[in-house]
Amino acid sequence: MYRVYGKFIGNKIFKLSDNNPVPAVELEDGVDFVPTKKEVIFGHHFASIAGTGPIVGPAIAVIWGWLPALIWVFVGSIVMGAAHDFGTLILSMRNQGKSLSEFTGKYINTRTKYFLFFIVFMELWIIVAIFGLVIAILFKMYPQSVIPVWLEIPIAVYLGYLVYKKGANLALWSIIAVVVMYLTIIWGAYMPLAMPSVLGLSPIAVWSIILLIYAFIASVLPVTTLLQPRDYINSHELVIALALLVLGVLFAGFSGDLHIVAPAVRPHPEGTPPLWPFLFITIACGAISGFHALVSSGTSSKQVRKETDSLFVGYGSMLMEGSLATLVIIATTAGIGMGYLDKNGDVLTGVSAWTHHYASWAAAGGLSSKVGAFVEGSANMIESLGIPKGIAMTIMGVFVASFAGTTMDTATRVQRYLITETFPNVFKNKYVSTGFVILVALILIFSSGADGKGALALWPLFGAVNQTLAALALIVVTIYLKGRSKWGWLVSLIPALFMLTVSMWAVIENQFNFGAKHNILLQVLNAIIFISMIWVTFEGGAKFFNTTYSPTRMDEELKRS
Repeated sequence: MYRVYGKFIGNKIFKLSDNNPVPAVELEDGVDFVPTKKEVIFGHHFASIAGTGPIVGPAIAVIWGWLPALIWVFVGSIVMGAAHDFGTLILSMRNQGKSLSEFTGKYINTRTKYFLFFIVFMELWIIVAIFGLVIAILFKMYPQSVIPVWLEIPIAVYLGYLVYKKGANLALWSIIAVVVMYLTIIWGAYMPLAMPSVLGLSPIAVWSIILLIYAFIASVLPVTTLLQPRDYINSHELVIALALLVLGVLFAGFSGDLHIVAPAVRPHPEGTPPLWPFLFITIACGAISGFHALVSSGTSSKQVRKETDSLFVGYGSMLMEGSLATLVIIATTAGIGMGYLDKNGDVLTGVSAWTHHYASWAAAGGLSSKVGAFVEGSANMIESLGIPKGIAMTIMGVFVASFAGTTMDTATRVQRYLITETFPNVFKNKYVSTGFVILVALILIFSSGADGKGALALWPLFGAVNQTLAALALIVVTIYLKGRSKWGWLVSLIPALFMLTVSMWAVIENQFNFGAKHNILLQVLNAIIFISMIWVTFEGGAKFFNTTYSPTRMDEELKRS
C-alpha cells in the first residue's frame, strides 16, 4: 500500500518536489532545525508516535473480539492514519515547520487557531503528565527494564557524538550501540531495580519527578545530541522486536502451540462501553491518532531534509505502527493462550487464559493489565525461539518503556513549540517555556497528593480529545488540498467526516457518563472540548465551501491573511 496508495497521495495529490524549500534547510540552527537522513528521522518519528499507544489500545480493544480490532487497524492505518500523518507533516514543512494550531490559523482564521490551541494544549498536558506515570508503572511492573532504559541515554549520546562530531559511520556504530544495549538488557534481567519511597513520596511519584527532569533536559538539548541518536537506536530495537515477534508467531504456529483463543466478535462484554464508537477511540495509535499530527508538525517537520523524504517518514511510519498493532492483537488473542500467570500464581492456558484476563471491562482495564497481556503473550511466542522467558519479558518491557520515554520528551518539546508560537512575547526563552510545561505537568501529577497519580483524573478525556484532534487536523488538510486539487481533497475529507462522527459521538457519551458520576471537572472540560470541536468544524466547513479550485487565488488569500 505504501508503493500504491502512499505514492499516489504523495506524487499526485501533494505533488512532492525536492525543488520546494524545507524548513530544516532554510532555518537550520543546529538545535531544532537540522536536515537529517530519512532513515534517522524515520526512527525518531516512529518512536515518538508509537509510545505505548499501539500496544495499550489494541490490547484492550480485543475484548470486543479480534476481528473488529484487526479490520480497524488495517483500514485505519492505510486510508486514514497514514494520510493524516503525512498530510500534517507536509503542511508544516510548507509553513516553516509551524505547529498544527499555527497553520490552522493561516488556512481557516485566527479564532479557530485559539480553539484548536485549547485542544492541543489539553492533549499534550495530559500526555506529558500521564507518560511519567506510565513509565513509572512500567518500571514497577518490570524492574528488570530500569537499567537498560536508563543506560540507553549515555549510549545514544556517545553515538551522536561519534556520528555528528567525529564523522563516524552511522550504520556501523548504530549496530554496535544496539548490541551494547541488548547486553544491558541481559544485565537488567538479572539485576532488577525497584524504587523505594522517598520523603513520603510513593515510588511512582519519585519516578515521575525524575522522568520529568529528564524530559526537561532532553527537550532543550540539540536534537543531534540525544533525540536523533536515541530514536535511531529505538528504530533498530523496533526492527529486532518485530522480527522476534514475527519469528515467534511462525515457530509457535508451525509447532502447533499457537492458536487464536479469543472470539472473532464479542459485541457485549461485561461492563464495556458500546463497540461503536468506542472501538475507534480505544485503538488510536495503530489506526489513526491526533497526537501524530503534533509530532509531524512539531519535531519531524523541522528535520526532514527534502520533500520526497516526507512520504517515507510520515506515511511509512504509520504503516509500521499498524504492523506493530497487528502483532499486539496476535499476542493478546493467541500468545496469551500459551501460558498466563494469574494473580493467584496459577498458570492458565488456552481459552481459559484469555477468558480470565478479558472477563470484563474492569478486569481488562488498567495499564498493568493491558501491557501485561501484550508482554506475557509476546514472551510466550519469543520463548518458542529458545530465548528464556525472563529475557524475553525484559526485551519487551524495555521496548515498551523506551518508546514511552520518547513520546514523553517529544511531547514536552512539542508543547514548548506550541506555547512559544502562540505567546512569543512571554515564552520566547526555551528554558522558560520548557520549565512552564514541566511545572503544569507536575501540578497535575501531584493534584491527588503524594501518590503522584493526579494525571489519572483527566485520563478519561484523552481518547475522545485525541481522536477529535485527528478529525480537526484532517479538516485543515482538506481545506489546504481544496485550494490546490480538484478532487484530491477527498483523501482527507472522507477520513475527516468519519473521525468527526465517532469523536463527536464519544464526546457526547462521555458527557452523559461524567454527569452520571457527578464529575463536574470532567463535565466542564468535556463541554469546552465539544464547543471547540463544533467551532473548528463550522469555521472549517465555511472555509471549505468558500474555497474554489484555484492555486493562485488560494495563495493570494493566504498572503493577505
